[in-house]
Amino acid sequence: MEIFETIAEHAKAFFDHVGNAIWGWPDFFPLQAMFLLGAGLFLTIRLKFINIRGFVHAIRIVKGDFDDPNDPGDITHFQALTTALSATVGVGNIAGVATAIHYGGPGALLWMWVTAGLGMTTKFTECSLALRYRVKNNDGTVSGGPMYYISEGLRLKPLAFFFAACAAISSFGSGNAVQAHTMADSMHAAFGIPTWITGGVGAVIVALVILGGIKRIGAFTSAVVPVMAAIYTLATVTILIIFAKEVPGALLTIVRDALRPTAALGGFAGATFLFGLTWGVKRGLFSNEAGQGSAPIAHAAARTEEPIREGSVALLEPFIDTLTICTLTGLVIVATGVWQNKQQAKLPMNVQSNITLVSAGCAVGTNSKLNKACALPPNIKVMVRGGRLEGAALVVNHSLVDDAQVFNLASPLDGMLTVDAKSKLRVYDSSGKVLDGARLEGKMLQNGGPLTASAFQAGLSTIFPWGSHLVAICVLLFALSTAIGWSYYGERSAHYLLRDRVVLPYRTIFVVMHFVGAVIPLETVWSFADAALGMMSLPNLIAIVLLSGQVARMSRDYFSRDHVPTKKLS
Repeated sequence: MEIFETIAEHAKAFFDHVGNAIWGWPDFFPLQAMFLLGAGLFLTIRLKFINIRGFVHAIRIVKGDFDDPNDPGDITHFQALTTALSATVGVGNIAGVATAIHYGGPGALLWMWVTAGLGMTTKFTECSLALRYRVKNNDGTVSGGPMYYISEGLRLKPLAFFFAACAAISSFGSGNAVQAHTMADSMHAAFGIPTWITGGVGAVIVALVILGGIKRIGAFTSAVVPVMAAIYTLATVTILIIFAKEVPGALLTIVRDALRPTAALGGFAGATFLFGLTWGVKRGLFSNEAGQGSAPIAHAAARTEEPIREGSVALLEPFIDTLTICTLTGLVIVATGVWQNKQQAKLPMNVQSNITLVSAGCAVGTNSKLNKACALPPNIKVMVRGGRLEGAALVVNHSLVDDAQVFNLASPLDGMLTVDAKSKLRVYDSSGKVLDGARLEGKMLQNGGPLTASAFQAGLSTIFPWGSHLVAICVLLFALSTAIGWSYYGERSAHYLLRDRVVLPYRTIFVVMHFVGAVIPLETVWSFADAALGMMSLPNLIAIVLLSGQVARMSRDYFSRDHVPTKKLS
């Protein structure tokens, strides 16, 4: 077990370094966030605000008004949209929004909106290019995506290979391990189901679907995605109706804190403008994937001869995913007030967490003014008597723990504790023996899925006593659909690198990684995911900006023609 934990710790450290190099440092220079927003703004202006003027036409396409079964491709416009949405509407809509608010404050949600609005144009651009440069395979199916338009459009095959490799790697992390971990964690919290059982069952379901290829994936997602989105939307709208009086204030808080951040209740980094912006953009990208280059792989399989037509379909994704579903989640969290309310929680001491030991005198208060000067040196031992720390306090996930008590089995601890240089907590009895079964109890801010679950519990408690259970079920459906959608992205990327011989091995590894993701530490999973997302995005953003002139010409040509529906309108 210690060997496994050591490997996880080293992996996290490595991915943290990679992530910092790609994303920049949020308090000083958020490199990737600026690049994403800058590229989206440039494309929106160059394509004359296609995210707005093409919206109604996109809806008509998804309705099937222009579907023609004789067009080349493997799936319909609607199936392409739901397959792409299955990979984007996932735990980012539940846990990702909560994480952004926890670290960046409510204002981070506004930057998610900005990312989504500009991301509509980014999605339009990259998916139009995916259709323009897609290829037909030997078995009659089609393949496309950034690796093809980078290779054929820019004539930069090394960069295309780099993107494909990053996409294949990312499919194991952000598209699979993160989903599996959040799903398993939520099912354990709500129903007490061991994480390895949820991971195992999830892996079997994923295997049964992905072994059937894109057509089975398309059939699955077109059936599941609308249902799960409807259930989640209905629940959030119900809560907002119940808390209708709080909604205007929640919106004001979101806008105010985006421009004048005061909200991040914990964190030694503090609540700065750039910090909130980076968390909003980072989680916005994780949610809608605009600019990342993943969705074009699914849209390339659409049955159409018009690249701009499928690009128009794609621009709906950030609107549905972030501007609708993420907004509902964020408003529920802010309107119910749970984002700033500490909840009684238990933390097993043998679980890795972002834990800091601080001076009790310096740690008075619960706001963002906690700073590095408060932190005690690593490995310093603090006395614990009757379960209470003497002269020190604990910060968990950037939140000061109130009324902290340490227990050994059922009894309050008499002994010592320390936090090492890797933010890992160690507990000792009075004789100096390490205790593996100890736990921490106290009031602390929630983060990720548990924060959203608390919001649902608070919001639905008067009419439905199992709000947190509903979130767990939604997480289950969202996570499974995301993993299934991402399996196709990774498979097509691996196929680009090594052709047909890699398909079955890739699917096997993907299924295994789904189980592994359910049981490895959360911090390692998210570090891997953020680093992989950043590595994918850079080559894709470079390509779509350089090829945007082609998209502008195709767009002018497409919208200059009369588009008569293939089917008669009712």
